[in-house]
Order: sequence, then structure tokens, then C-alpha cells
Amino acid sequence: MSLVILRVTAVLALLLLLWNPSTARFLPAGDQPIVLLDASLSMSGAPWRAALDSARAIARRRGGAVIWRFGTGVAPFDTAPPAAGASRLGPALEAAAGRAGEVVILTDGNVDDVTGIPPDLLRRPRISVQPRPTFFDAYIAGVEGPRHVTRGDTVRLKVSYGTVGKRETGNGKRATLLVKMADLVLASQRVTLPDSGTLSTEITFPVSRILFPGWAVLEVRLDGVGDAEPRDDSRQFVVDVSLEPAAVIFASPPDWEARFLARTLSDVARLPVRVFVETEAGRWRDGATLAPVGTADLTRAAVGARLVIATGDPQRAREFTAGPAGPRTSSALLLWPTNGQAGDWYVERPLSSPFTAALAGVLWDSLPPATAVTVSRDSNRTATVALTARLARRGPARPILTLEQRNSRRVATVAAAGLWRWAFRAGAAEQAYRSVVAALVDWLLGEQGAGTRERAVPEALEVQPETKRCANFTGSNSSRSSTDSPVFDLAGRAQLLLPPGVYRYALSGGTERGVVAVETYSDEWLPLAPALSGQPGEAIARVASVGLRDRWWLFVIATLALATEWALRRRQGLP
Repeated sequence: MSLVILRVTAVLALLLLLWNPSTARFLPAGDQPIVLLDASLSMSGAPWRAALDSARAIARRRGGAVIWRFGTGVAPFDTAPPAAGASRLGPALEAAAGRAGEVVILTDGNVDDVTGIPPDLLRRPRISVQPRPTFFDAYIAGVEGPRHVTRGDTVRLKVSYGTVGKRETGNGKRATLLVKMADLVLASQRVTLPDSGTLSTEITFPVSRILFPGWAVLEVRLDGVGDAEPRDDSRQFVVDVSLEPAAVIFASPPDWEARFLARTLSDVARLPVRVFVETEAGRWRDGATLAPVGTADLTRAAVGARLVIATGDPQRAREFTAGPAGPRTSSALLLWPTNGQAGDWYVERPLSSPFTAALAGVLWDSLPPATAVTVSRDSNRTATVALTARLARRGPARPILTLEQRNSRRVATVAAAGLWRWAFRAGAAEQAYRSVVAALVDWLLGEQGAGTRERAVPEALEVQPETKRCANFTGSNSSRSSTDSPVFDLAGRAQLLLPPGVYRYALSGGTERGVVAVETYSDEWLPLAPALSGQPGEAIARVASVGLRDRWWLFVIATLALATEWALRRRQGLP
């Protein structure tokens, strides 16, 4: 009988180990809570002091606490004033989710990424909101306009302005928008402030009011508002002023090809571009204002330009782009006819040419086909073919981009229409279009890097109000001069922290130089309604499942039962 009991016990233990059923148990909450302290700029002043006092009180009451600062990222605790230009809670909650202790959030409620945080993460912590004082604030939300202009142009700035909070006595609904360069007022305009939200208006002034060519920093200020927060009342806008346009485009007829080319040329090559369109036979107009332009002005623009471009039907602009009989033979020439044979022309990877290295990373199979190709019967044997295309991927390859040297003039011909769809599609196709335009400018102007103008371009990305991203520069302002070499990440970006001011920079090992304006504006200054409200949080203990294989005593029972049965059977002489 005892042998049967031992055998059944061993078999049951083995079956349970094979099945491995699990049971639930509570994990300990931990001795130290985690305090997530909002270190964004909106916490400045009284909310920051109250949050520090609350964090210290939690640490004293619980015998210690782990305190993290969050803003644009997650950082260890220190008592330095808040300086982050954004309040992103998600990364801090994800980092705290791996700990069993209580999570406490100390914030003013102005969190940017509340909608992107999973609900289960947001339910767990205890949230304590330190509200900001409410006040009336008028601000400038943004400034848009051309970055590269010529002396004869008109600057058109689109200014967005708005208000937040309740207007107190003495805060009128009228204000003045000023555009200044240092102490010189370039333009002013009276505006009506909205009750809430934002409005947009356009301020125009001639470029001739900017006294000197080169880089100029314009200050767009909202004057006469009398609000409590002056740091968001002004924005800075950097513009490059040239005596003559570096590139002139003659579009006849005006089409999407010329429009996307002008925008991309101004963007990637950072050249001041002037566009003229032929809306009627023999009548040319300014592409920006549609004002009529005389032949003398067109000729003068072509003479002063380093790069002359004719799109659509280049023969219509021949008197301005001609070779030896033309006004200037040393300027580079780009011909872009768009009236060729229609069809789906698929562009192929470049042959051995000056563009091979520049276009090595383009994904050609992901590009939309060209809509038409001008097939030339009298091809120039001295021209270098840089790109080809095939109709419906069949038949002979037709050259669509050729490069040639005519006396002292460099001439490029793009015989494909519809390439603007690359830029319109965005993504890899847009980058391919920008690469082709940059490579064209490199070759036409005969300068390595002319098509990209700068190997490291400062970007107006708001990380915090005293931060802009620029790269590997030697820069100086009126009170500081320094040499910095930030480390680039895989995306080709580097971060350099600068206090507010205007900086002139020069890249080492090259001729690139320019201006970076670091402004004091930040969305964190606005007294917005809190996006996060206080809550007590959930129970801090967590439930964990434990399988029977994690219980050591079950293995001991199975082993002892089998061993005891074997010993008894041996004593009784059983097999």
C-alpha cells in the first residue's frame, strides 16, 4: 500500500510540474517613491518653489525618494531653475514603469504629450498640480517670409499673433506690430488683438530700407499691449540681402515645374531667386507680384545673375539666355523644356558623370515617372549624359540631363517634365529631387558645395528658448566668442546650447558662414489651460504570477517520493 501511495504522489508531482499552473501574489511596493518633477519653463517662479517643497516633503516622509526632472528629456534631480522648452511626460513615465514604488508627478498641468501617453501608464501615478497664476498675455506665434532677397525686392512677412487669458482693465484691443533692425524701424502696422486664439496679417516693406547687404536680423515686436509676459512679445527673423539675384528663372509658360524649382533652389542652395513668368505672348511679369516687367529690367536681371534658368519653352526667353549674342556669357545656364513626348518615363540611376557620387543614395525605383521627355535628334556629342529615362521601362534610354561647356559658359539641359512630382510626393522622392537640384547648382556654379551652400545648416528647432541646433561652428556675438565642435548623430544633427542673442558663425575648413538668432520665445511662456489634472493614483502594489516550477518544494516532493519507493522495492526484493 505504501508503494502505491509513493508512486501516486510522484506521478502527481510530475504532472503538476509539466502543467505548471500559476498563482498570483502581490509584489512589495518598495521603500522609496519616484517623484517626477516638471522642469519646463512654465514652472518658473512660484510653481517651481512649491514643487521643490513638495518633493522634499515626500522624501522626508518616506525616508528618501528617487527624484527625476522631465522636460525635453529625463534627467537626474538638481535644484537649478527649470529651463526646458517643452514638457514631455511620456519618457519619464515609461522609465518609471519598471519600478514597483509609488510614482508622484509634480507639474503645473501644461504637459505637451498627454494625448500620446498610454492610459494605463497615466492611471498609475499620483498627480499633484501646482497651478500657475492666471494673467493676460499677448504674443507673436510665428513669422514666415523669404529668407533670401535682393535689393529691389519687397519683403512680405506673414505674422501670426494672438492672446491668452482674461484681459484686465487697461489692456486695450489695439496694438502695433513693429519690424525693427537694431534701433531702426523698418515697418509698422496697427492691428486688433483677438479675444482669444491667433490671427495673421502681412507686413510689407522694401528691401532698400535694410541699410547693408548680407545677413540681417529683423525683430518683429508686438508693441503697446501691456501684458505680464514680455518674453513672447517679439520674434526674430534672419534674412540674407543680396545686391543682385544669384539665380533668375524665366518661365514660359508658368507651370508647377518652375514653381517647385524656385522653392527648392532657394531652399537647398540658399540662393536669392527671382522668377519672371510670361503670362501672355511677349508680356513678362514678376512671379511674386505679377507686376509687368520691361525688357530692360529682364536684361538687367539676367546680366547680374550667376545662374540663368529657362523653363517651359526656353526659346521664349532666348533673348535673355542666349550665348555669344546675349548680354552675358559667363553666367551658367539651365534649360528645362517641358513640352516633350508624353508618357511614363522612368528615370534610371546615373551613369558615370559628375553626378554619380551626389546621387548615390537615391532610391530610383521609388520615384514617380516623368510625364514627358524632349527627344533631341541632334544631340551634342561633347555633352556628358548624367541621367537617362526609358518610356514604360522599355525601349532605348533617352538622355534627360546633359552637361556641356559652351566656350566659357556651363550649360545643363533637363529634358524631362513632371519631376516636380518628386518634391510633391515628399519622403525619399522629395530628397531625390533636392539632391538633383543641389548637384545641378554644384556643377553649374563650379563650386563644390554650392548646391548645399553649407555642410552644416543651423535649424530653427525649438528645443528650449535659449537653444537652437547648429553644427561644428566658430561663432561670436557682441559679448562672446567661442569654438565648438558638437558631435553629430546618425540623423546628421548636433545640438549646441546658446543663450539668447545674435551669433555670427563660420565653419572650420570652409568658406561657409552666416548668422544664428536665438530668441527668448517659447510656447511654455503662454498661460495655457492645464492639460493634466490632479489624481490620487492607483494602488502601488503590483500583482505577479508565479508558476509551480518556481516552487522548489514540489521538486523535493517528487524526488523524495521516487527515491523512497525505489528503496522500499529493493528491500522487499521487488523489481
